[in-house]
Amino acid sequence: MNLLRALATVSGMTMLSRVLGFVRDFVIARTFGAGMATDAFFVAFRLPNLLRRMFAEGAFSQAFVPILAEYRNRTSPEETHRLVNRVATVLGLVVAAISALGILAAPLIILVSAPGFSADSEKFALTVELTRITFPYILFMSLVALAGGILNTWSRFAIPAFTPVLLNLSFIGMALFAAPWFDPPIVALAWAVFIGGLLQLLLQLRPLARIGMLPRFDLALSDSGVRRIAKLMLPAMLGVSVAQVSLLINTIFASFLQSGSVSWLYYADRLMEFPAGLLGAALGTILLPGLSKLHATERTEDFSSLLDWGLRLTLLLTLPAALALAILAVPLISTLFHHGAFSANDVMQTRLALIAYSVGLTGLILVKILAPGFYARQDIRTPVRFAIITLAATQLMNLAFIVPLQHAGLALSIGLASLLNAGLLYRGLRRQEAYRPLAGWGPFVGKLAIALLVMGVLLWFGKGSAEQWLTYPAFERAGRLALLVTAGAAAYFTALYGLGFRLRDFRRQAEA
Repeated sequence: MNLLRALATVSGMTMLSRVLGFVRDFVIARTFGAGMATDAFFVAFRLPNLLRRMFAEGAFSQAFVPILAEYRNRTSPEETHRLVNRVATVLGLVVAAISALGILAAPLIILVSAPGFSADSEKFALTVELTRITFPYILFMSLVALAGGILNTWSRFAIPAFTPVLLNLSFIGMALFAAPWFDPPIVALAWAVFIGGLLQLLLQLRPLARIGMLPRFDLALSDSGVRRIAKLMLPAMLGVSVAQVSLLINTIFASFLQSGSVSWLYYADRLMEFPAGLLGAALGTILLPGLSKLHATERTEDFSSLLDWGLRLTLLLTLPAALALAILAVPLISTLFHHGAFSANDVMQTRLALIAYSVGLTGLILVKILAPGFYARQDIRTPVRFAIITLAATQLMNLAFIVPLQHAGLALSIGLASLLNAGLLYRGLRRQEAYRPLAGWGPFVGKLAIALLVMGVLLWFGKGSAEQWLTYPAFERAGRLALLVTAGAAAYFTALYGLGFRLRDFRRQAEA
């Protein structure tokens, strides 16, 4: 399979999910605005979502896929299926217990994750109720991550990339049609999380059966493969999830700020996740199985070359996205969210957070590319050491920025910390000689800078003033934003073409 085509497939599915995600957020913003109820839901959903990213999609995938690729390349299909059965059994039992514990301990969880809510008994009680409904999401998503890791290792990228669409459809349907049947209506969103997680799991069962890897119950705690994955998972939970841990700590800080701060950070984060999902998650998804196979077959030169391909493609696509997010912050936020209960003040406050987040977007995506370079080689200690440094730096920056910049300072600390983490990972791979840059990086970066300048100037002078975007009718905002985005992308890629970039230069075949 051509990796560029695989990236296009995964990115296309991710784009569909992200577009529906914006529809979801539009519906939520229009229906519920930014206030006590949405703050309660976003806090209730953030912890199971955080655990999903850390435990399921993060640590588990990074630990499981390299071992699975090794089994597939070095053992029989029967032995590989036995590993899948035993890992699925242990994972399901452990995460079911965690989900049950989360439901029982919901009040304590909210006291720790959003202590500022305890001053308002109604807000606190609502957040506890929503948390109890959403917590089983981690069980569903852990099993979804298992299925996705198996399918990706077999180069079946489309179905795992499509599954998040079902969560967004669940949100949209429940918000539009079911909310009036709940008291308070925000409870419908919590049930949307539950239903969406279950649907994602059910979708992947048939594809697993087709490749002969549908898991069956087989409890064997002493299995060597299970033990190796568990040993890799524990430190990987920190190593791949620094940004998510920082988001949770930021929620604690934000819970003490003015009402709406949690929601402003959430909407800004949603906009930042659009390019992060399209590029970072998609590239990481296709790189990890490939890097794991190359490591298993001891092809070190090809391993380094694949990383180089991923880094160049990341900078090529991420830098313009980060610049566009910063310049077009008000046009984006006003077009997507400035409807109904979402006020002009909400737009401007979310804008501050989005600009701050955009500073670190490239670093955040580079982490998703560089971290698999360690995990594919089953090296856990190095990224964990960097993660601890980065997490400490994030909290120091939080303390420095929160007073003068309020919620935007919390976003800026995550952005700068992502750049620090990416820099440490890059230096670590170079020192271990796992990655050696190919020739031509100097001209490559220089040409990118020229193309970015062309795009940036066009967007800056084309966007107009913030006040205009707040007064435009909804359809006019959408039309003007579409024109700006199209013109910016055309200017950037036309400049690159004029500087000698060609699509064929980035084609690469996946390893069988």
